[in-house]
Amino acid sequence: MTESAYHAEGIKKASQSRLKPSLSIVDHRFGAMDPDFAITRDGYHVRMVHDEMDEVHGKISKLIQRMYSWRGLATDQPAKLPKHAGQTTLAACKGDLLFGTLTVGIDSPRGLLADTLYQGEIDEARSNGARVCEVTRLAMDPSHSSPEVLASVFHLAFMITRLVHRMTDLFVEVHPRHTAFYSRMMGYEVAGPERICPRVGAPAVLMRLSLEHAEREIRRIGGNESTRDRSLYRLFFSSVEQDRMLLDLQGLRFAV
Repeated sequence: MTESAYHAEGIKKASQSRLKPSLSIVDHRFGAMDPDFAITRDGYHVRMVHDEMDEVHGKISKLIQRMYSWRGLATDQPAKLPKHAGQTTLAACKGDLLFGTLTVGIDSPRGLLADTLYQGEIDEARSNGARVCEVTRLAMDPSHSSPEVLASVFHLAFMITRLVHRMTDLFVEVHPRHTAFYSRMMGYEVAGPERICPRVGAPAVLMRLSLEHAEREIRRIGGNESTRDRSLYRLFFSSVEQDRMLLDLQGLRFAV
């Protein structure tokens, strides 16, 4: 993969003049989440990484560097973790062993990382009323990962972007050879032409996922591994489990 995970912290800031008046920029104060929330499943857990004091913070940078260099990608910039509001980094761990990560970014006045290469395409979505977000810095150690782990990580990313922040469209930059996977497994569509991503020194293609589509698929086949549908959504949690986890994520399970 390329920029599905291979973004740098060196984000190209979006000026206020660039943003159209009709754009819906999220007020991150209304995206409150329980910092201790975690998904536990079959011997591993997926949780949010809070800040530089978090014990896995340094491990994430090393994992990204190792996985990217293994694929022949530049690693310096993508390994730097985000520090501003609107970006949430997830960690997949077995005990103290970190083996997977991704970062979700919610649109803000500084824009998305994908704006560096695809500002025109993403601005068009914004101007049409889309509330946009992105997935970046995806890195999975194949010796410990599995389709189920990938589904768990993406399901939490979905919950944060769609159910907490009410986003409508999720962008990702991927290597051209991975476009078929993202299309087949999650319903992404190509949204921008192939370009060279300077952050990793490799070609990238912009893809776009309707989060309404993802929501429908989760309610249709989430948790149903016996379905003949082979998309990744069958390995997501069921909609009932999702709704329960959402209460925990927002710290509302025991609220009066």
